[in-house]
Amino acid sequence: MKKSGYFFGFAIAFIGAMLFSAKAIYVKLIYRTEPIDAISMLALRMLFSLPFYILTAWMLARRTDNVRLTARQWGAIAVLGILGYYLSSLFDFMGLAYISAGLERLILFLYPTFALLIGAVAFRQQITKVQWWALLIAYAGMMVAFVGDIQQEWGHDVLVGSLLVLGCAVTYAFYIVGGGQIIPQVGSMKFTAYALSFAAIGIFTQYFVKHGVEPRHFTGQTYWLSFQMAIVSTVLPTFMMSEGIRKIGPGNAAIITSVGPVATIVQAYIFLGEPITWPQLVGTALVLAGVLLIGKKGKTA
Repeated sequence: MKKSGYFFGFAIAFIGAMLFSAKAIYVKLIYRTEPIDAISMLALRMLFSLPFYILTAWMLARRTDNVRLTARQWGAIAVLGILGYYLSSLFDFMGLAYISAGLERLILFLYPTFALLIGAVAFRQQITKVQWWALLIAYAGMMVAFVGDIQQEWGHDVLVGSLLVLGCAVTYAFYIVGGGQIIPQVGSMKFTAYALSFAAIGIFTQYFVKHGVEPRHFTGQTYWLSFQMAIVSTVLPTFMMSEGIRKIGPGNAAIITSVGPVATIVQAYIFLGEPITWPQLVGTALVLAGVLLIGKKGKTA
């Protein structure tokens, strides 16, 4: 690959990871704007982002080299979309009502370790000695940061929020492991567009069951922040990461996403006024070290 092409792939993956990390900031800002539940916020996010994925799916379907999906592939994409973009996002948005954006991103970033464990159980992929050390380091880092947050804000809220985000990380890990099996068959762009569309069905169904079909009214600020979150932290990074993976490979792209927790901590300090603490920094460093060890091993294997 030409050096310029690799640099472009690196840059677009890096920017995509930075944009993804801003999602927690938007969620916290919306919570501060007005009382709103997680499913309503998810519905607003999907309302603004879904048209882009439907358009992408339509354009891919019209291509002359388009290959029709089998019933099994449709089923797999539907399940993974519900799991990775509906349930996972719901747990995440609910958890952010209780904990800081920095702690949320740190816990969520443990998903590669869960993916490693799921792969070992589901597909009998052997975990090496280095990977076991990586798991130990990553979880030790999470505990350091978790204890630091408890010391700052003692109460059950931190525990509840952390467990919800942990649920998000686990469901997203299942999505990643499953996606690793199906994406090579159907392509990353098609998979993403269809998975988001299936997730939208779940999100809107829950929204209508809970709130009915009568239109609800939110503040203009909530609509504006939801639109920004849909474009800046959903649509753009999704396609940027897909292109980055195509240019530099999934292993390199996964390692680049390690910037996520650090970016969220800095953004939370700037936009939310959340303090940056030593336990948070030490915990982040340990989690990043563990994840990078896993990423490096995955790259060379």
